[in-house]
Amino acid sequence: MVPMANEPFSLAGRRVLVAGGTRGIGRAISAHFVSCGAQVIANYVRDDGAAHSLRDTLPADAALEVFRADLTTAEGKQRVLEAIGASPLSGVVYAAATGVHKSLAELTLRHWDFTFALNVRAFFDLIKALRPSLGSGSSVVAISSEGAVHAFPNYGLVGASKGALEALCRHLALELAPDGIRVNVLSPGTVLTDALDAFPDKERLVRDAIARSPRGRLTTLEEVASAAHFLCSDASAGMNGHTLVVDGGQRIRG
Repeated sequence: MVPMANEPFSLAGRRVLVAGGTRGIGRAISAHFVSCGAQVIANYVRDDGAAHSLRDTLPADAALEVFRADLTTAEGKQRVLEAIGASPLSGVVYAAATGVHKSLAELTLRHWDFTFALNVRAFFDLIKALRPSLGSGSSVVAISSEGAVHAFPNYGLVGASKGALEALCRHLALELAPDGIRVNVLSPGTVLTDALDAFPDKERLVRDAIARSPRGRLTTLEEVASAAHFLCSDASAGMNGHTLVVDGGQRIRG
């Protein structure tokens, strides 16, 4: 079912793949989309408990399918294609991410390969593989971070990968636009998820983010999910190759 012209914000009847859709920001987006009438297909890599608990938090008839697939491998990509099947997709939200939070002196090429394999390379490979499933009117949204444009201690490698992800999205937006496929980036502010536990200076990072925010608080998961909703709806039909910042004004203070 395609949303009616007078319902540009509707996700009813949309079929969306949420990569990394069972934890953190991806989990919030999966749950929000399902609650808005979309059919969500979400992958995860290792955490069976998070995948099962996502299912348990939703109604029994929720249009959610979760499956295990490592997007950095050929086998994982094949699992995605099998889960998608022959039915077309209305959108892809790429929330899969990883990283090593260390200083330059501590980082190695192995860390580089590990981080870029999921944050950039797998996204590129996935979109190429899913291209036949994405028709006119579909939307691709990649989740980035402030580290793509601003420098932070112990974030150089992840920030570089997010910068590369944003650049790739702009080029994809240019190439896929003639086919009616939009590609945008969603860059949240600091959100309280278990991803922050990987930072050696988590407490300071959270304090600084709150201090920089004009609202005096962190960005919420629901705010990020609502922005993803907008980018996957017809209401954002005029947006392509854009990075949408959702941080409550945190970045206006530098």
